[in-house]
Amino acid sequence: MTSAVNETNSFARDHARVDRSAHIVGAAIACVFACSAWSACSPSARAQPKESSPYYKLEAFTRALAHIEQSYVDAPDGERLMRGAIRGMVEELDPHSVYLDRDELRILEDDAEGRYAGIGTEIDVRDGWLTISAILDGSPAKRAGLKPGDRFLLIDGVPARDMPLIEAVRKMRGEPGTRVRVALRRNHVEDAIERELTRELVAIRAVDARVLEDATVMLRLRVFQETTASELRRALEQSQKAAAPHGGIRGMVIDLRDNPGGLVAAAVDVADEFLGEGVIVETRGRGDRVLQTQTATRSGTQPDFPIVLLVNARTASAAEILAGALRDHERAVVVGERTFGKGSVQNVIGLPDGSAIKLTTARYYTPSGRAIQARGIEPDVVVEASTGARSPLDAPIREADLDRHLSAADLEEPEGARGSRDARLAPSTVAAFQTDSQARAALQVLRALIATKRAKPAK
Repeated sequence: MTSAVNETNSFARDHARVDRSAHIVGAAIACVFACSAWSACSPSARAQPKESSPYYKLEAFTRALAHIEQSYVDAPDGERLMRGAIRGMVEELDPHSVYLDRDELRILEDDAEGRYAGIGTEIDVRDGWLTISAILDGSPAKRAGLKPGDRFLLIDGVPARDMPLIEAVRKMRGEPGTRVRVALRRNHVEDAIERELTRELVAIRAVDARVLEDATVMLRLRVFQETTASELRRALEQSQKAAAPHGGIRGMVIDLRDNPGGLVAAAVDVADEFLGEGVIVETRGRGDRVLQTQTATRSGTQPDFPIVLLVNARTASAAEILAGALRDHERAVVVGERTFGKGSVQNVIGLPDGSAIKLTTARYYTPSGRAIQARGIEPDVVVEASTGARSPLDAPIREADLDRHLSAADLEEPEGARGSRDARLAPSTVAAFQTDSQARAALQVLRALIATKRAKPAK
């Protein structure tokens, strides 16, 4: 299924920590070799019914491994066998639980930092083709004329059809100054497009802000990485200065379209900029047990100007946490399309050989108690993307469309968790956004909110 990534981000980005205590897996397997095949465990262990024993499920695995090691036609690579076994086991769970070898783990860490060496493309898979969904400004890909919608035919001479995303990431990454050759197919262009690009350090700019003539702000949040909150604060300071002749920022559209998420801590910090109190997000584990509740602090909260959040089917994960928090606290009106619905928590757990597993351990809930997982955030004002909008996407793929996706834990919808406060508002033409119906609608909603706020008598 489709899964958007940049060339450093082959995985869903939400993770909380790296736990270096996972050596118990190896210990358990060693114990199985010692006691499962020959029933040499203690009398109490032998007395257990086979199906209830924690080692019963591993007996088939250990016997299969022994047969492979003893009887396979060529001497197998034991480490490779174990990596493959762990990868297969984890990937049976859900789309976001994965095994990470050392290279893959480094890619994940680079992505969290927002800086890597590559060509500056964001890619996803459409109908088996690696396809460019976005180009970073100032990147080698931008200078070479690559465009969103281009499909990779070859990467360094290797056919890209059905190439795994992580393999494409590895091929496009490398040391600064080294080169990578690509061949691409572009719609309505007969011949393949061939380019040789020089890799360089690419810094992902998470935040862009544009102050409009009426002192409203269009603020774009691309991703939640380590620098997002600090970039946001700088953008807000600059916007306040630019809007000062008009009395400061009158209102803001926060564009979360195509934002795949990232670090949950960054999303919490961003939400805290606009909320003075209350729950931002709640994390619940197995059995619906509350594991953590993140709350807002009053210090540093931005002025109470109206906010509109612009979302689409590619708004995911940490971006959905921000949208759910601001909406539930009635701090923002949500405009656009239902979001992706990735509301699960992944922890990165280190293994003794330097690899790791990224394991889904919990679900996220909005302040009203609504599960994001497989449901997403429903907009207050529904506006479908028009031709010529920011990303030329095919039919949207959401979390609920992915194989083995987690359910929303079969919980009932909390009372008042959904709403459509401003669904009656219709988009109007705004000259600066003629080709983007969603942005026009968001600005129309924002200006209606500003007018409503002005009309209210001061308390």
